[in-house]
Amino acid sequence: MTGSAGAPEFGAEFRARFAELVAWRRDVRRFRPDPVPDDAVRECLALAGLSPSVGNSQPWRFVRVSDPDRRAAVTASFLRCNEAAATTYDDARAAAYRSLKLAGLREAPLHLAVFCDEATGAGHGLGRATMPEMLRYSAVTAIHTFWLAARSHGLGVGWVSILCPEEVTAVLDVPTAWRLIAYLCVGYPAEEHADPELVRHGWQARLEAPMLER
Repeated sequence: MTGSAGAPEFGAEFRARFAELVAWRRDVRRFRPDPVPDDAVRECLALAGLSPSVGNSQPWRFVRVSDPDRRAAVTASFLRCNEAAATTYDDARAAAYRSLKLAGLREAPLHLAVFCDEATGAGHGLGRATMPEMLRYSAVTAIHTFWLAARSHGLGVGWVSILCPEEVTAVLDVPTAWRLIAYLCVGYPAEEHADPELVRHGWQARLEAPMLER
């Protein structure tokens, strides 16, 4: 349905379905081995390309990681960083940390590294003089859009942040001006849960989103 000016109207049924999509966007770490259809990936990336960006700079750069040696190097970085992170907690919390499954790097059929091109001339610098970090925030909006789009195809996405960005950048041999924003594992979930895994396993409960008035 469209409004009088040609803009679409999103009714209560759509809003309810959208809320359901957002609620079921999970950080997935357990994947089935089934391949991800290329047309689904292309559709999700096309939607990600519609995300908002500072100055319309569109700085996101998605890199599909298929080479087994490169994947193994990324996994090795995760294992080193994960162990280092565990040592920062006291005994009880460290044990809880080690019990968590924090990545599906070995299981996920599709790996996507997402970079921000910080040397892009697109957008002509608009909106970045006072907040240059807006380029990276723009890349994050594309990741979130991709994530929701993937969920609408029945796909799960896991964002792996326990990595050394410099190592991953070197392994993937991308331009030096690209900054790693996310390493995504993508595939069909082996399990389906409405609640986040970290809630389910007692690591951190949901918090209310605060809104202050001034």
